[in-house]
Amino acid sequence: MYKTKLPENQTLATYMQKRRNMDLERQDRIFNAKIRTIGVDKEALDIQVNEKKLRKEKELEKHNTYAESMILHDKINCLLDDREKKDMYNLNKAINDFRSQFQKMEDRREFDLNDPQELKKDIPARIADDDPRLCVSGVQKMVGEDLDQPERYKCQQEQLREWLLQQQSELQKAQQEHRIREDLYDDSRIQLDRIAVELQKIDEDIRKRNAVATKEFNMKKATEKSLKKKQEKELEEQDNMAEISNVLQGDLISENPDQAISAFGPHRVIPDRWKGMNSAQLQEIRNTWEKQIHEKQRSKEEEKNHVNEWDQRRISSDRAAILMERHQTRINKGLRRAMDDTNKHLSVEQKAQNYQPLLECAFLEQVVRGHR
Repeated sequence: MYKTKLPENQTLATYMQKRRNMDLERQDRIFNAKIRTIGVDKEALDIQVNEKKLRKEKELEKHNTYAESMILHDKINCLLDDREKKDMYNLNKAINDFRSQFQKMEDRREFDLNDPQELKKDIPARIADDDPRLCVSGVQKMVGEDLDQPERYKCQQEQLREWLLQQQSELQKAQQEHRIREDLYDDSRIQLDRIAVELQKIDEDIRKRNAVATKEFNMKKATEKSLKKKQEKELEEQDNMAEISNVLQGDLISENPDQAISAFGPHRVIPDRWKGMNSAQLQEIRNTWEKQIHEKQRSKEEEKNHVNEWDQRRISSDRAAILMERHQTRINKGLRRAMDDTNKHLSVEQKAQNYQPLLECAFLEQVVRGHR
């Protein structure tokens, strides 16, 4: 029989209660003056050692029991798996036997669609050329695919042989005509070669004559060219001498100042021909400088006088402003004193008005007290 396993919480509570009882017993032994001894409590230690051994033995026994139960459960599971496999094998075998006996392929309703011998059992698509099953949409009969094809093929072979013989004869005739044309072409080419040789001789004679005429023409041209070059050289030397004399005697070398005058007016000059100013122009420039200096000094003096005048005006305006500010300050002080006096007078009057009802009340109280 297997031991019943207590719940975990109950086991823990039992263990804690047992531990608590042991602690209480040990406390009684230690604090009991009659049985208390000095040193180690050997009996208590022996008891603890024995209890520990017993606990270990119980735990080992429990572990062995749990291991035996696990082994037993594994054996049971293996037996159940083997039984399940055998049952499944027997079931599949029974199903296959039933199918092979009562559910054959040829007994199926759609066997004609999946019959592997369908093509062998089926009749040909066409028995004769006049088969009524040959419809246009079936495309079972095409041009040249009739049943008389062997005989037609023999006729075609015979016709092809006749055509080949005819082509051979035509080819022989064409070859003979080609040979005749080639012979005629060779004769015409020989005649043309003879004519070409004669024309070449004539052309060479003409070229020789042209060469002689060209040589004579070139000699004449060469003599004319040499004479022309000589004349041109003489003219060039004359021009150079004239140019040299013109340059030596011209305005550029002589540095004539009149050559810088522009055609747009006497006040304008040509920069690349200008030779400098004359004495009159320089004197005019000096006079202009002196005038500009005098004008600049006069303008500086006028500006200085103008600045001094504005300074005097600014100083006088500052003084007037200071005097006005002082006068305004005195006026403000007088107004402030008058306002203070007025406020004092008003405050005295207000206090007098506030004290009069109090005096009347005090007088009435004294009168009342006198009557009493």
